[in-house]
This record gives sequence, C-alpha cells and structure tokens, in this order.
Amino acid sequence: MSPTMRSRPIGPSQRVYSNSAALVSTDLAPRALLGELQAVENSFGRKRQGQRWRSRTLDLDIVLWSGGCWSDEQLTVPHTEFRKRDFVLGPAAGIVPDWRDPITGLTIRQLYHRLAKGLTRPPPPPR
Repeated sequence: MSPTMRSRPIGPSQRVYSNSAALVSTDLAPRALLGELQAVENSFGRKRQGQRWRSRTLDLDIVLWSGGCWSDEQLTVPHTEFRKRDFVLGPAAGIVPDWRDPITGLTIRQLYHRLAKGLTRPPPPPR
C-alpha cells in the first residue's frame, strides 16, 4: 500500500480528499471484485445517487488488472481516466512503478512523470 496523499476534488465537491493505492491479490474476477469494493464503500456510507462526482466518504476503484484489459457495461479496466490523474498515478508509482499500462505500454512511473511535466493544477493543500 502506498502512502496517502491529499488532493483537491474533480467536479463540484469542495472537500479535500485523501488518496492511496494498493496492490491486491484476489481470486475474484474484476466484476466480482467491483461488487465487493462497492459493498465496502456502502458500509462507509457511500450513496450512489444524484450528481456525478459529488462528495463521498470513500471511493474504491480498480485501476489496472494483472496487466490486461477488461470491460463490461459497468466496469472498464484500465480505468479510463487514470492516466490524467496525479492522485492515482503518484501513489501507484510509489508501489508499482514498473507496471505497464496495457493500452499505451508505458510504465506507471513514465505516465506519472509525463503528467507531472504538464500538470497545471495547483499543488494539494498542506497536511
């Protein structure tokens, strides 16, 4: 598991978020794992209704899956936006820097450095 970093929200939420990445081993298929992750989110009070990107207590995502791609009507892996998000790539680069994005072939470290070079968002607030 990576250290936690703080980030500003995407969308209308006004909260500051804490973000981390974890490498998980499971026998579950991606869709079954998503169900388990959503159950954990629900146990923390997450509500899945109303406005997209609203403030939430917990958001667990499957970003990559054993170096491959997976998709159905509810889940796409790799996560469609992870290459644009420093709060995903930064923590992930700390634990799996050499994992490759199966779409671009770039490592997590390379994606993070490319994003950091062009990053125009202000830095996160101090802890």
